[in-house]
Amino acid sequence: MLELLAGGIITVMVGRLIFKGYSATSVLLVGGLVLLAIAALMGHPVLPAKVHGTGSLISDIPEFVSYLLASRAADLGMMIMMLVGFAAYMTRIGANDMVVKLAARPLKAIRSPYLLMLATYLVACVMSLAVSSATGLGVLLMATLFPLMVNMGISRGAAAAICASPAAVILSPTSGDVVLAAEASGMPLINFAFHTTLPISIAAILAMGLTHVVWQRFLDRRAGFAAGAEDATEITTSAPVGYVLLPFLPIAGVLLFDGMLAPKLSIVTVLVICLLLAAALELLRTRNAREVFAGLDVAYKAMGDCFSSVVMLLVGAGVFAQGLSCVGFIATLIGMAQSASAGAFVLMLVLVTITTLAAITTGSGNAPFYAFVELIPKLASHAGINPAFLAIPMLQASNLGRTVSPVAGVVVACSGMAELSPFEIVKRTSVPIAVGLVVVIVGTVVLVPA
Repeated sequence: MLELLAGGIITVMVGRLIFKGYSATSVLLVGGLVLLAIAALMGHPVLPAKVHGTGSLISDIPEFVSYLLASRAADLGMMIMMLVGFAAYMTRIGANDMVVKLAARPLKAIRSPYLLMLATYLVACVMSLAVSSATGLGVLLMATLFPLMVNMGISRGAAAAICASPAAVILSPTSGDVVLAAEASGMPLINFAFHTTLPISIAAILAMGLTHVVWQRFLDRRAGFAAGAEDATEITTSAPVGYVLLPFLPIAGVLLFDGMLAPKLSIVTVLVICLLLAAALELLRTRNAREVFAGLDVAYKAMGDCFSSVVMLLVGAGVFAQGLSCVGFIATLIGMAQSASAGAFVLMLVLVTITTLAAITTGSGNAPFYAFVELIPKLASHAGINPAFLAIPMLQASNLGRTVSPVAGVVVACSGMAELSPFEIVKRTSVPIAVGLVVVIVGTVVLVPA
């Protein structure tokens, strides 16, 4: 029970500090180091079997951090950095704006307010394939589709809730979270993203869209809102119409270079090709090499910022997960679950609950998943469970939980632009998110073998 007590206390302290606004990366890293130190004092090894020890348990702790820095930055971290850099370049050249501009046009022809709400939500979910940032997508939607919905008679609260929730379910197969989940599940990315995760995601999106219509209409009628009469904002961009295809190039590249239709290439290689192709098109369009190189610098800077945020968050989360494992916290939980005859479904529900609560308290969709995804291979191996059975609901729960957090960036941004309280947005997203989470859990049980 000492292991459970130590792990539980540190976990609660870490969650509390993150909720109070402390850096999630540093809090997870320090919490993991404390757990590793406790494990060393208890005489437990702190390094994985594949990492050579230094001869001292104390020096093994920084050795593990060094190992994570090398492995995360060179492999998974580079993948995520390239994804972020490519997305930043798409914003720089106006390709993301063109996606939003073209998506908004057919919506203006819909005259039924609540049919427009459903159509807008579904279109926004598709747009999340191109704009991976939940906050970035929310701000784009608030600047373009929010006035359109309000002008059609949808309340400001309902319209803002629609803008805040498209990224609640991860749809993009090239999302960093999906890449990480596929690695933890021990599955090829294409099989994990398209064959396993995508059907569950689509079912959750459809269920959430329909729930949005019913729930927002119920809240609107109960509040007796007066329809607004604002002019819809037309987004402006100098990018050519054809640029609407550029943000989707990585998805096409992953499907094309799969070893069957074309040589098998890594995601990083595909992203390099896509970035160079986009830069070449910009050079042909602008005839200005200086401007093209300046745009590429934006991508490089975004990659550097990603290292300091996402990659280091992965390292901190990895240290924290290793600390929980080494101190015996995970083994104790597994033992308790086994003694209680808890099966794969119960363990999945426990992980989903923890991840969702962590996402709500921290307002982050990445930090909770990155913190706990490292545990999936260990838990699955010990309990004899298919790791994908645990990874998929945890993956979606982290993003669903963020959408009902009053401190999440996307909720704060959308509520501020709509001049509403974040808690009003959370109230309006809560029921659709709950339905989405139930669909994800049921879909996992039905479609993914335990």
